[in-house]
Amino acid sequence: MSFSYPILPGGHLLAIEGLEAPHIAALLDLAESYALLNRQGKTQRDLLKGRTLINLFFEDSTRTRTSFEIAGKRLGADIVNMSVSTSSVNKGETLLDTASTLNAMNTDILVVRHAQSGAPALLAQKVQAAVINAGDGTHEHPTQALLDALTIRRHKPDLRGLIVAICGDITHSRVARSNIHCLNAMGAEVRLVAPPTLLPADVTRLGVQVFHDMTKGLAGADVVMMLRLQKERMSGGQVPSAREFFRFFGLDREKLAYAKPDAIVMHPGPMNRGVEIDSSIADDPVRSVIGEQVEMGVALRMAVLDVLARGLRRNV
Repeated sequence: MSFSYPILPGGHLLAIEGLEAPHIAALLDLAESYALLNRQGKTQRDLLKGRTLINLFFEDSTRTRTSFEIAGKRLGADIVNMSVSTSSVNKGETLLDTASTLNAMNTDILVVRHAQSGAPALLAQKVQAAVINAGDGTHEHPTQALLDALTIRRHKPDLRGLIVAICGDITHSRVARSNIHCLNAMGAEVRLVAPPTLLPADVTRLGVQVFHDMTKGLAGADVVMMLRLQKERMSGGQVPSAREFFRFFGLDREKLAYAKPDAIVMHPGPMNRGVEIDSSIADDPVRSVIGEQVEMGVALRMAVLDVLARGLRRNV
């Protein structure tokens, strides 16, 4: 596929905010082609042959890091997974010193997950490599939003006008923020469903509808996206108990019945079964597309690597 306009301005993917609908649609189109090739077993290419991709994860990750590794390998890249727990970062090295080290190694693509919002953007200013934000603090997780949009589009071809209910811990969710920006850009109607204690202070500026009742928030929804309770980021008192949370905001058959009969159920993982989602819903082969989200994660990240590879400055 050829592109007549820049898909990722600046040569990085740091956020969804600021990307326009044509940019997003073109990325999803490319990702769809990779999804088809992956299923046919025809994705071994040399697009990134001779390029080095480093996964630099300051926070734990299973799906994101592994899917970037698989995506890079399928495109022929040399992959390095840096373990922060055994690196110089754990010995007190600053982020900027790390950037200097990575520059000296002639890194081509740097995938970064960090607990501090803005860390990938700072690295992008200091390194020669193309930088991909794999989640920074409570800011954004752009590739997750794009793979979610790709998954939705495979079931609901036109994102415009779709009602998407994002439910759960919105305050601490970078996934929610990226999805809000992505879905708004694509013309969907976004609803946030959560208790007041789990909604960000700037929620009124996000271009969404807010509900504190699951039955009202899910009424007529095309997509129900559940989010994990991020207890590790909570200061305490925001949720009385897991049992109480599930009673009022956990997705079960009774609450899902208020959505459209063909509504799909999503979750970025990892799931807390019995807290934000019932196992019978998570494993429902008709309604749940959670497994497909994981599959689309590889295809979408291959598309992002493909696009960034076109703009790499160092020849191989």
